[in-house]
Amino acid sequence: MSTLRADTIQSTGGGAATLTKQSAAKAWVNFNGTGTIAVRESFNTSGITDEGTGHYSTSFTNALTNADYVVAGTAMYSSSTNAHCICYGDTNGANGEQPTASRYEVLAIYISSVGPQDCTRVQLQTSGDLA
Repeated sequence: MSTLRADTIQSTGGGAATLTKQSAAKAWVNFNGTGTIAVRESFNTSGITDEGTGHYSTSFTNALTNADYVVAGTAMYSSSTNAHCICYGDTNGANGEQPTASRYEVLAIYISSVGPQDCTRVQLQTSGDLA
């Protein structure tokens, strides 16, 4: 068994290294979704947009091969009302906007009121194949 250790991996063409490991997250973001939203930390995320109350869209720096990726997320509000779930969609209808290879939308839903709520901590992770 050999071990490969590196501080930096770069493409021989000078661009970013490609993540090829099947189980590696291809993008993630941690942001404050209240007031003027602000990204705390991220990977392969070019931006977050506040689309309305509890409604956010995120874009990838490097697109995925298609829209058949998986998004998992958590959200919390800074009070005792921390029962939230993250789901695909928008506030325009039950079906929501479909994800694309370069972006998707989510809602942070407060479970007690079954409605969207801005959250102080939103964390999203994307698994799939990069283009």
